[in-house]
Amino acid sequence: MSWAGPDEILLSTSLAGFLDKKLIVLLRDGRKLLGTLCSFDQFANVVLQGACERVIVGEQYCDVPLGLYVIRGENVVLIGELDREKEELPAHMTCVSEAEIRKAEKAEREARDLKGTMRKRMEFLDFD
Repeated sequence: MSWAGPDEILLSTSLAGFLDKKLIVLLRDGRKLLGTLCSFDQFANVVLQGACERVIVGEQYCDVPLGLYVIRGENVVLIGELDREKEELPAHMTCVSEAEIRKAEKAEREARDLKGTMRKRMEFLDFD
């Protein structure tokens, strides 16, 4: 049986294998960032080159360019490599402008808030 040396163990448990590869980073607040991994440290702080935020609302999406982006490790939930050969999104998704996606986000947020308000108003009714 062959044992892995210290260098092999370090590389297999770190982000070193993802350097210069296109990644998707899911943040604690639900945002999804895409970019090429430039650098990282032991706290999972990462630097993405050519980063963009992918905003998805219903069947619409927009990639909002951010440029060089530093992400604090405590905000990272998931990091995964994107396959450059495959299509990233289903064919039924429509790419829209940043202004359109922000408008759709606002409408979705207002609808969610209205639903919460209606629930609070109906709490006095006891359906049990």
